Amino acid sequence: MSINDAAPTTQDAVTATQWLATPPGRYVLDREQAYFDNAVADIFGYHALQLGLENIDLLRASRIPLRVRAGRDAGAGLHADFRDLPIESNSVDLMLLPHTLDFSDNPHQIVREVARALRPEGHVVIAGFNPLSLWGLRRRIGGSRDFPWHGRFLHLTRVKDWFALLGLEIVAGSMACYAPPCGEQKWLDRFAFMEKAGDRWWPIAGGVFFLQAVKRVRGIRLIMPKWSDQAAPKKNLAAVPERVRDEEAAAARVRVQ
Repeated sequence: MSINDAAPTTQDAVTATQWLATPPGRYVLDREQAYFDNAVADIFGYHALQLGLENIDLLRASRIPLRVRAGRDAGAGLHADFRDLPIESNSVDLMLLPHTLDFSDNPHQIVREVARALRPEGHVVIAGFNPLSLWGLRRRIGGSRDFPWHGRFLHLTRVKDWFALLGLEIVAGSMACYAPPCGEQKWLDRFAFMEKAGDRWWPIAGGVFFLQAVKRVRGIRLIMPKWSDQAAPKKNLAAVPERVRDEEAAAARVRVQ
């Protein structure tokens, strides 16, 4: 299931690809691309997988040799249902989920699949729309079937709980897109000051949140054999006859003289 698959199919509905070409879509995409570029640059391994937005290369800054974008659109290198990934367990070093959970009918199952496919110490980076923001308010009062307003907009705390239950330890996070979701570029430019002010004055009210987590696996406990606390008994040396000791002492006195 890709983001475009989850979009409405009515003739007048705006899809993800169309919306990302609009001023608010470019505003979101620019900040998400910058975050993903920075997040993946220092993650190493052999396999990286992007789930959703397969027409956009969000793994472009990764140095992992095999990078695959999964989805159902023409730009996908792997056609797959994210709820049942055709990926071997414990095999992926890095996974990106750009709003993948926002537009799924079973986001918890997708997180389960991510945790299964990630190798131990593998990384997952997600982006989601924040319902506790001006963007979330626009979704509640708009009632639109267009992208992205028909999405779920999951609460950050819920996603954190899912991660914790599945052994995904959060190691980084951030917010972005504090400006209101204006439809025209001139209004986005006028509210540009809110981007810097938001991190300082209302850090939890960004329109988009990011989370980065690592799959932790408990180490194997080595069971050692039970050694005896008693020291090994000392071996008694063989007794030296008294005549031999007297002869050795006399020889020593002769040498001294």
